[in-house]
Amino acid sequence: MLVKGLYTAIITPFSGEEIDWDGLESNIEFQIENGVDGLVILGTTGETPTLTNSEKEEIITKSISIINNRVKVIIGTGTNNTKTTIENTQMAEKYGADGALIVTPYYNKPSQKGIYEHFKKIIENTDIPIIVYNIEGRTGRNIDVNTLIKISELDNIVGVKEASGNINQMGDVINEISRLNPDFSVMSGDDGLTLPLMSMGGHGVISVVSNLVPAEMKSLVLYAEAGNFEKARNIHYRLLPLFKGAFIETNPQPIKCAMNLCNMAGGDLRLPLVDVSDETEEKLRVILESMEII
Repeated sequence: MLVKGLYTAIITPFSGEEIDWDGLESNIEFQIENGVDGLVILGTTGETPTLTNSEKEEIITKSISIINNRVKVIIGTGTNNTKTTIENTQMAEKYGADGALIVTPYYNKPSQKGIYEHFKKIIENTDIPIIVYNIEGRTGRNIDVNTLIKISELDNIVGVKEASGNINQMGDVINEISRLNPDFSVMSGDDGLTLPLMSMGGHGVISVVSNLVPAEMKSLVLYAEAGNFEKARNIHYRLLPLFKGAFIETNPQPIKCAMNLCNMAGGDLRLPLVDVSDETEEKLRVILESMEII
């Protein structure tokens, strides 16, 4: 499985305390209609830590049913507990997901050896393709390039979502892993770094802002993939205010607000996340109006 192109890390819309199932279906259809290559379900943007186990299972089964093999489906299954991560990954595999996205164990801050052993144990107990998710800002641990090289040699490790924010590290990952193993995907975890990552040989993005603007993000990725960096650059700079605005506050608070402003099913948030401040909402409104999105 070569992961490439545009994958949207889709939100979970809530209505009060309940999941807005109609909103979820509407959002999924919007993504497919606008040409995304795949969807990431139960990621950070999906507020997964606030969901119960039964809700996660229902979201997986309903999403896969709605998608119906029209695009690839990646399920976020990572936790800071190896045993639980294995169980989550086995569930994703059971229901027919195309792959699993597994974040570096957070909070308990394992060593580089511990990170490697975590992924090794998962691989030994599952058969589904796995994308490693490296995001030190959320987990407190960066996966060193040398560690990722070792992890990439494990069966069924097919790529990495690189959200370290370190463009030099991203370049090293592409140069030292992907260029030697063409089947290993390097996907940007930061919308604003999609263009530079792809210019170095990366494969695409797992995007937050594509919840709102999937067609434009898909065009950016396609132009970059084709080497038409002038057109890719034009889209990058048009979307740059939105890239920045989507992270004024903690993700997914701003993107949900932006979707609601555009009459999409952004929905409510679950504690401990709350609505953005009035000031942030106004900034987002100005960005969307200047881009003629609303």
